[in-house]
Amino acid sequence: MGNSELVIGFLEDDPEQSGLILHWLETAGYRTRLFQSAGEFRRRLGSEAIDLLLLDWMLPDASGLEVIEWIRSSANSRLPVIFLTARASDTDMVCGLNAGGDDYVVKPAKQQELIARVAAVLRRIGIEGADSGQYDMPPYRVDTRRRRISYDGKEVELTPREFDLASFLFRRSGRIVSRDALLENVWNMNASVSTRTVDTHVSRLRKKLDLNGEYGWRLSAVYQHGYRLEQI
Repeated sequence: MGNSELVIGFLEDDPEQSGLILHWLETAGYRTRLFQSAGEFRRRLGSEAIDLLLLDWMLPDASGLEVIEWIRSSANSRLPVIFLTARASDTDMVCGLNAGGDDYVVKPAKQQELIARVAAVLRRIGIEGADSGQYDMPPYRVDTRRRRISYDGKEVELTPREFDLASFLFRRSGRIVSRDALLENVWNMNASVSTRTVDTHVSRLRKKLDLNGEYGWRLSAVYQHGYRLEQI
């Protein structure tokens, strides 16, 4: 998976800070989403397929600690989070990491260091920034260059759209991905378009890859949220 397929969210209410950081991320090849309040983040998270969140501590309607506590108790509890904050004491850092932060960066951030930390967290959770050509989700193997998926060495016949859908879900395994996010990222369509086509493709993919738990993976619908592919 290349950087251009990865989406970094930033929860920050300062437009100067957000503009600069988003520019750095986009220059590094990432796609970005900006959330300007905790309330907006909670409303949009269900329809946004972000791969990592940069989180400010001091927000207009909540603290960063409250936000990460909400994330860790939500359906998307495995979302990686990096605090990006002006709070620089050791106590604050320990508190943020103990609350569930995957890393902690003190403002003013340095461009190269921030990008390196983002990449490091993504690598640590199994999302690579550089496309190595293939990756294993045993017993499945995803070959991104040949655009093929196999399990137990046997190739599965998939349409190009089914491959894109499967690859997107495998890379975000364990996390809920909304139908709107699938339309936007796999079909490149506006979320206002009917989501029935997503449900149809998911149903076909589940059958073709036997994602019903028999091979250790299950693709299931999450009521009012979307879909989750998880290892069981």
